[in-house]
Amino acid sequence: MSSLQNFKYSWQLTAVILILVAFISIVHIFFVPLIPASLDFTGSRQTESWANASSSIKNVSSIDDKNIEQDQYPQSSDGAILYRDAPWKTDIGKWLSSCHDIAAPVYINETISGKNCKDGCSGHGICNSELGECRCFHGYAGEGCSERLNLECNAPALPMAPFGYWMVSICSAYCDTTRALCFCGEGSKYPDRPVAESCGFQVNGQVVNWSIADSEMIYTNDISKPGWCNVNPQEVKEGKALYKHECECKYDCQGGQFCEIPTECSCINQCSGNGCCHGGFCQCKDGWYGVDCSIPSISSPLKEWPPWLRSATVHVPDGRFGDDYHSIRAAVKKKRPLIYIYDLPPEFNIHLLEGRHFRFHCVNRLYDEENKTFWTNQLYGSQMALYESLLASPYRTLNGDEADYFYVPVLDACLIARADDAPHLSMRNHMGLRSYLTLDFYKKAYDHIMEHYTYWNRSSGRDHIWFFSWDEGACYAPKEIWNSMMLVHWGNTNSKHNHSTTAYWGDEWDTIPIERRGTHPCFDPEKDLVLPAWKSEDPYIVKQKFWARSRRERLTLFYFNGNLGAAFKDNRPEPNYSLGIRQKLAAEFASEPNKEGKFGRQSTKDVIVVSQRSPNYYFELGSSLFCGVFPGDGWSGRMEDSVLQGCIPVIIQDGIQHAYENVLNYYSFSVRIAEDDIPHLVQILRAINEAELEFKLANVQKLRQRFIYQDSFMLEARRQNKSHGRIDDWALQYSFFTGDDVLSTFIQILHYKLHNDPWRSKLSVPKKEFGLPTLCQKNKNTGSSK
Repeated sequence: MSSLQNFKYSWQLTAVILILVAFISIVHIFFVPLIPASLDFTGSRQTESWANASSSIKNVSSIDDKNIEQDQYPQSSDGAILYRDAPWKTDIGKWLSSCHDIAAPVYINETISGKNCKDGCSGHGICNSELGECRCFHGYAGEGCSERLNLECNAPALPMAPFGYWMVSICSAYCDTTRALCFCGEGSKYPDRPVAESCGFQVNGQVVNWSIADSEMIYTNDISKPGWCNVNPQEVKEGKALYKHECECKYDCQGGQFCEIPTECSCINQCSGNGCCHGGFCQCKDGWYGVDCSIPSISSPLKEWPPWLRSATVHVPDGRFGDDYHSIRAAVKKKRPLIYIYDLPPEFNIHLLEGRHFRFHCVNRLYDEENKTFWTNQLYGSQMALYESLLASPYRTLNGDEADYFYVPVLDACLIARADDAPHLSMRNHMGLRSYLTLDFYKKAYDHIMEHYTYWNRSSGRDHIWFFSWDEGACYAPKEIWNSMMLVHWGNTNSKHNHSTTAYWGDEWDTIPIERRGTHPCFDPEKDLVLPAWKSEDPYIVKQKFWARSRRERLTLFYFNGNLGAAFKDNRPEPNYSLGIRQKLAAEFASEPNKEGKFGRQSTKDVIVVSQRSPNYYFELGSSLFCGVFPGDGWSGRMEDSVLQGCIPVIIQDGIQHAYENVLNYYSFSVRIAEDDIPHLVQILRAINEAELEFKLANVQKLRQRFIYQDSFMLEARRQNKSHGRIDDWALQYSFFTGDDVLSTFIQILHYKLHNDPWRSKLSVPKKEFGLPTLCQKNKNTGSSK
């Protein structure tokens, strides 16, 4: 009996402990500001007085330079400088160790504008109060958004295509010509139900008239026929009615099998709580503007300003405000580097979100029927994640004169996914190339900046940042912007592969006219940066902590699970897919039979190379010592998969850099093997001694969080908690990570480059205060005061 009592007591005690842990975790997420340590600064979180802050800046600036210069840097056996658990290359590691963490906040004058727009944008747009320009909703244009566009769903008739070419937007029902989206329309029982693609007509192998609806089916009221627009979901559930299976709920903002459940739409930062999300476009409340409604105008209450503008001393000018323009100045404490984010016209970003025909395209999250966050596996979701994080970052500034960098938010992940999906995004004038169409969008964004702003010319664009998220990176960047910093997922230096490497012809860039693209490489390690692709792990996988497995728990020597080329069933048929690298690997080490029943020439028990995706993929990565990192159509997500599960990456792609490779010491946590040495892969890996294996494993495990967009997850966690009082399991799991993530790593790199890029020493700009000792300010002419 006593043993039974002890047993019951132990379970009661365990339950109490679990409840306490959960409670502490919830407090940790939502009542303690949880962000990567290097970002742990916003005006709203500082209790220090302005006088004390001024004193602290003065003290930091007067630190004895000799003390910094003589610091002993933590250095690993391979020469890397360790800073915040990451092995950095020598110069950047030393600078970050000495200077990044001692940077003090400086005073920045932010202008809160109040310019008016013509006709208040006619109710069809948002007024940018900085420029006095309208940002019109999808389907509207003109200075005051009074012009209604006619964006057809169907392509015009041509001799070879009498009913127009097939496009994703084809519509035989009601075309919403503000967005080129197709719906059942008036007269049907469910007018807002989408009629996407082949839902609306019959395809019988002959020439199809897209414009004529399959009325006998999609509009039928006969429950014995497979219908759509008049089908009652409950009758289908009860087995009383049929429905057309080609019809699906593909658009955003709707859930359920028959799109009968309205859901939250996906918008940038969900409009920051200052607007309503309409299919991707934020309709801001009065007093707010910007792509995510995060910028206050003069009429916004001070207490509602975003955290990156709070704790400000506000200066209101004397006299009465003018009728057309007024502004106030707010002095805010901020740390550098400061980033100005252009508020581009919406055709470069949010129109591409609002008009997408597949809700999964280019977003990192969606919302289910209960408005719970559903994280996507869309690898290109990193572009949206970084954009949102920068918009909400304490390093954001509205003062372009004080900015150190300028971010240009063109969403090429959305554009390429949507290229040719509607007539207004046709590639007919771009040689049928998505790459060429995208180049044109970037060039138009550059033209807009040159016409409306003065910042580009001060550095010839070198302080501007553009994100090219697609497969081959910035290969198709227009020549006019090549001076800028390019963010990519694949750093092809063109030292070996100096041509388009994709096996998908629509993304080739070799044939783009040289007068448009120029002759630049795809990646310049002196100025550009490779960022990790978007990865969202299932909370269950996170809980398993496969990445933390020790050397003795990793029994597989080498692991690769992915497409291996034409020799294998249902794999990619193109011989140039993956530069032929995966095919060469399979010929040597495949551990499954190909179409001819043959295994790899050197197949062996502890080397796994298979083409069919394993249901235990993450477990198998976490049970392996080395994992393959090879190209796909350009980059693939295998580097991220390896690091996130604590497996040592084996990189085989000559002249191509991966995430942070130009700033981190890759020898500390990876292995790079030449393409010609693929037959010697296993021999090379077996020759690595145990001490080096343990060293690399430890480093790859420490780096894990730098490959996660944790800031994006936590921004959403706080939004969900604030709007719905909800704390989902994913929010709880990601809250336990406290190291530097992608955003904080990016900020660290920008801070280093601010004071070490040689070109900055040649700038002629007004002096600035950087909150750093003199020795940290390597570029004496960046405007820093002494």
